[in-house]
Amino acid sequence: MKILILILSLSFITLSSAQPPAFDQDQAFAYLEKQCSFGPRNPGSDGAKECLKWFETTLRKFGAEVYLQRFEAEEALTGVNRRLTNVIGYFPGGSSSTLMLCAHWDTRAYADRDPDPEKRKTPIAGANDGASGVAALLEIARIASEHKPPRNLLIALWDGEDMGRASYAEEFGLGSKQWAAHQIPEPVDEAILLDMIGDAELEIPIEQNSDVNAPDLRRRLWSIADRLELTAFADWSGPSVFDDHVRLIRAGIPAVDLIDFNYPYWHTIEDTPDKCSPESLGQVGRLLVGYIWGVE
Repeated sequence: MKILILILSLSFITLSSAQPPAFDQDQAFAYLEKQCSFGPRNPGSDGAKECLKWFETTLRKFGAEVYLQRFEAEEALTGVNRRLTNVIGYFPGGSSSTLMLCAHWDTRAYADRDPDPEKRKTPIAGANDGASGVAALLEIARIASEHKPPRNLLIALWDGEDMGRASYAEEFGLGSKQWAAHQIPEPVDEAILLDMIGDAELEIPIEQNSDVNAPDLRRRLWSIADRLELTAFADWSGPSVFDDHVRLIRAGIPAVDLIDFNYPYWHTIEDTPDKCSPESLGQVGRLLVGYIWGVE
């Protein structure tokens, strides 16, 4: 009897001291660099085609159910009709509830904010604006391959987010708009969007569309950030941003955008990996792990 009690006691200690899985920020940064190695990933480019193959291979390697949501849309910048692909990785979890994590994987076809006018028709590398959010999600996918998530996890990589003209908001977010109209493989209960989260000087304020439309989710995330002492998450209100999460909100899905819009290299040819850092990806990654797998 004493032996049995001792075994049960030790089991309780082991379970109660279990920690969430570790987010490998260096591995995440390697995923960022890998995407950039393909070159610009604007729709129709060779880089986009090669990167798409890598996404599919990588997610399948992690054991995800992979769905390629193909569609066509006009690129307002050029008037060209583009073939686009959303990449969906699905990990069944331990409950019927489904959490979506998402980011856009396409890059801007023109560096229209570059200080050098001669470079404004050059496609950008998109290290932060595109690759950073995807990099963090690929590391979450790797973790999910080793640690079954408590609930269903849907990782969505949007195409066609950055095909619009400046000041024409509705021309952006085409991939998330497509998914909101055709929700595969299933609807989700809530969503977290990552965009421009690799900035070496990362500071993520409270995005206003998120706070108004998903206040409970936003507060839970900031509470976890506070408990984990993630200093990149600022307790002040930033601007309202028209981003992919707006498409989800319009479809009735509570969605929060984690975005640092104060990035001087946005839509310029200088948006390269050296402007980003593993530590910034780690801040966001640890928040996601804490939210999905729980924090002590």
